[in-house]
Amino acid sequence: MPSAETTPTSVHEPDPVRPTAEDEVAANGSELIGGPIGRRALLGTSWWTPVRIIALVAIGMFALGLVQKAPCYNGGWFFGASSQYTHACYSDIPHLYQGRGFADGLVPYFDKLPGDMQYLEYPVLTGVFMEVASWLTTGSGTIQHQEQWYWMVNAGMLMACAAVIAVCVSRTHTRRPWDGLLVALAPAFALTATINWDLLAVALTAAAMLMWSRGRALAFGILLGLATAAKLYPVFLLGPLLVLCWRTGKWRDFGKALGGTVVAWLVVNLPVMLLAWDGWSQFYRFSQERGVDFGSFWLIMAQNSTDPLTTETVNTLATLLMLLCCAGIAALTLTAPRRPRFAQLAFLIVAAFILTNKVYSPQYVLWLVPLAALARPRWRDFLIWQACEVAYFLGIWLYLAYTTSGDAHKGLPPDGYHWAIGVHLLGTLYLCAVVVRDILMPDRDPVRRAGEDDPSGGVLDRAEDVFVFGPAAHPPRHAAHFDGPHVEWGSPGKTTDGSL
Repeated sequence: MPSAETTPTSVHEPDPVRPTAEDEVAANGSELIGGPIGRRALLGTSWWTPVRIIALVAIGMFALGLVQKAPCYNGGWFFGASSQYTHACYSDIPHLYQGRGFADGLVPYFDKLPGDMQYLEYPVLTGVFMEVASWLTTGSGTIQHQEQWYWMVNAGMLMACAAVIAVCVSRTHTRRPWDGLLVALAPAFALTATINWDLLAVALTAAAMLMWSRGRALAFGILLGLATAAKLYPVFLLGPLLVLCWRTGKWRDFGKALGGTVVAWLVVNLPVMLLAWDGWSQFYRFSQERGVDFGSFWLIMAQNSTDPLTTETVNTLATLLMLLCCAGIAALTLTAPRRPRFAQLAFLIVAAFILTNKVYSPQYVLWLVPLAALARPRWRDFLIWQACEVAYFLGIWLYLAYTTSGDAHKGLPPDGYHWAIGVHLLGTLYLCAVVVRDILMPDRDPVRRAGEDDPSGGVLDRAEDVFVFGPAAHPPRHAAHFDGPHVEWGSPGKTTDGSL
């Protein structure tokens, strides 16, 4: 029988990358379940494929996250109850069931709400998600009973989103399905999944990334437009995609992506814009008028300054900082010695938005988890970042416990909370720095060390550069082009049959 290196299928369909063979942390962690996967393991040829295993693990971790919220289920979600903070089981979902009129049958965006918040302050597709969950919630019993049902219904719907995210990440890098375990086992993912409705937008974004990796630019745009109709952050992915298509001359594909995004967003938003403008625009007004809030470095500045910045000033400065980050990412893309991978830039742009924003809610980590798994699939760096996010998750609830009780023995005072914010910021900056290093030194990139170019890049994968600056305009001769899937970039003759 011919060897794997000489059969035609080994060139066109190379073996999946085994993380236990290239990642020391993964290898050591695998001892808990029997040790590293062998070359002749049946996984991938039986029903127990990597994607199915990862989906089940994601559902299992999500279920553990539900158990973590159990102390709040019986009365802990009442406004003012400090137990939801001391047990770190807070969720917006039961609070907003009554607070945004779902318990009273009010129609989001069309019916005015009592109180300061006149309309639902969420994008339209998230509002639809919330409304559907209210239809599935029993209207009988006490309001506490209804809130419990509403949370459980939303949890079931969000669990489906979590499974979709894990599957999409597993299938985006065809040779690296096990990278989906980074998402499935992420501690911060399980802890924050049911705080809010962010998983809807994250699932649509992950599906969009999968479509782009398969070269389906229009489907990518449609899904990204739907994701942007559920949360604002996905639209930022168009920025790095624009620069990558500029560098490679793939303008037609970018046009399809942009057109699909705009049309899908309009299909969801335009009816509400025309029929209920005040309700539709509430999200954008609230985002603009909202002051400095939890989790941001702006809060540290505000709470340690005798002359705090106004909301308008913070909006202006945050926008300028974000624009500077965008310019830096664009310059990095056009001058890097080798074209960055799409997932790397997608992670950097969303991380920049999180770091410069005037608020960081703990569930925002969900935006980054799938992108981090695709951008830097290394367990050590991923777990360092996750540890920082878990520390912040605990810090914000202890801080809220302190503010509601006023007792330092029952929570975390402002100075301690500032340290928790700093840990979150440093953890995210650390992962950004590692990704930037991988871009500038492609031989450090785990994906490219396995012999690939940009497996999540779709039409960008193995594409030739047509517009570059700096070192990228004069690459080393051996890295001038991609010589088939069996040769590693920048390291001629290195095979990718799985024995790196």
